[in-house]
Amino acid sequence: MSDLLALAYPWTKAFHIMAVIAWMAGLFYLPRLFVYHAEQVGQSGETHDLFQTMELKLLRVIMNPAMIATWILGLCLVFTPGIVDWSAIWPWTKTAGVLAMTWFHHWLGLRRKDFMRGENKLTGRQYRLMNEVPTLLMVLIVLSVVVRF
Repeated sequence: MSDLLALAYPWTKAFHIMAVIAWMAGLFYLPRLFVYHAEQVGQSGETHDLFQTMELKLLRVIMNPAMIATWILGLCLVFTPGIVDWSAIWPWTKTAGVLAMTWFHHWLGLRRKDFMRGENKLTGRQYRLMNEVPTLLMVLIVLSVVVRF
């Protein structure tokens, strides 16, 4: 199995990067949709229904599959011999960043359900602040992998 992982390494890495890009696009865009939904749309009406559809499709059709692919391909990279030195700090900081990114993904899913039920409690400003979370996590993850501190 390890020979297969080593042979597939460049392909696995390429598809992992593509999955991460798709996941990150959704993590950047969904909170922005929530900002507009909270500030300009309200909790009922045609525009509310349109935003519900956009948010649901973004989460289910793009973000969830991209997150799953990111995890599967990332684990394949982790198990490829000679790629990760667990005695270094960087795999642990990257792991922490990926776990936090996954938590944030699920948190966004819960906020979408709040909108769906008409129970959103957060303001556009709060969603704007939360929109910075994936950026900070991306910086941590990329620096961990590239600089390997």
